[in-house]
Amino acid sequence: METSILDTFLRTPEGQEADAILRACVHCGFCTATCPTYQILGDELDGPRGRIYLIKQVLEGKEPSHRTQQHLDRCLTCRSCETTCPSGVRYSRLADIGRDILEGKVKRPLSERLKRYGLRKILPYPARFSLLLTLGRLARPILPDHQKKKIPPSQPTKYWPDPIHRRRMLVLEGCAQKAATPNTNAATARILSRLGISLVSEPSAGCCGAVSHHLSAPDESLLAMRRNIDAWWPHIESGVEAIIVTASGCGAMVKDYGHLLENDPAYADKAKRVASLAQDIGEVLDGEDLTPLTVNGNGKTVAYHAPCTLQHGQKLPGLVEGILVRLGYKLTPIADSHICCGSAGTYSLLQPELSQQLLEQKLSNLTAGEPTQIVTANIGCQLHLATGTDLPVKHWIELLDESMPREQGR
Repeated sequence: METSILDTFLRTPEGQEADAILRACVHCGFCTATCPTYQILGDELDGPRGRIYLIKQVLEGKEPSHRTQQHLDRCLTCRSCETTCPSGVRYSRLADIGRDILEGKVKRPLSERLKRYGLRKILPYPARFSLLLTLGRLARPILPDHQKKKIPPSQPTKYWPDPIHRRRMLVLEGCAQKAATPNTNAATARILSRLGISLVSEPSAGCCGAVSHHLSAPDESLLAMRRNIDAWWPHIESGVEAIIVTASGCGAMVKDYGHLLENDPAYADKAKRVASLAQDIGEVLDGEDLTPLTVNGNGKTVAYHAPCTLQHGQKLPGLVEGILVRLGYKLTPIADSHICCGSAGTYSLLQPELSQQLLEQKLSNLTAGEPTQIVTANIGCQLHLATGTDLPVKHWIELLDESMPREQGR
């Protein structure tokens, strides 16, 4: 694709990056076939190809409008289009750049600004989010049924094994996951301990930066990344094998630290090192002998929802499915498994109508095989799916933990 980007943009690293991405696009349209919002709305401007042209026009000098911003806001950043694209166009990165530019050019209504500010100031902070969850749980008995489903029940605190093994891995505890489903990482620690690996956490680390990044607050996001790097660096220097991320959305973000901080001379090299150490828990288990777990699924019928951030973002399709089958679970076939569930970080809160349509489609496909439960690999998907079904919805690592014989006294 030919471009005529304004010099004001070409003088910036982001503008140069956007120009290179645009030039890789051949306008073939394959991306529209797997775009969830294009499938629902049928509007070219609500598909990747149309959004690419909108961003190109802004970079070439056309003044954007609220309508331009709306088309970009409707994008889930699920990256299904990237999996489909034969030219390797890095659409998600172009979308991030385009949104950041529009945020400075198009003033949002006050209600939108307040909502987005509130999300940035609550979700990334476990203490604040926990307080909000506690208040919601207290009010649950008097809420309408459709609102009760949106508040996850509290999880009992389960033990985290002592770090007694020579092999050590670091874990990102996260923000929403730490508050809403703390057993996910505890279950991960118990499983890894059976494999001779100690899982350790660093209390001074926090949100991966994804919330601010996707809400067009790049400076906030970069600060979160630098804070995590500083917090993790002593552990890296002491020899941890990996940085485990059990929320695939956070995993995709941490694996991108090297790219997002490449122009920061103080952090570029450290960011690359952190990104190289980041692994989804599935990547770790896939390379280990799982015999010590003594897990046997016994043919239990399970529906697995593959998060977009794992199959499209981290390019790990089939990873979890392979482990579950290997351990004896029966996976139901899922139609359109490449399509987003509608969670997409804060999308379900900012675009509720589209998100709900995608949720209904996804749950229809997930329950068609009559599973006993639904498992996934991302906290956002987990909480979102649970709002629309009475089936248990959990992280797949908890499924393994529940099937693993208890250690004496535990």
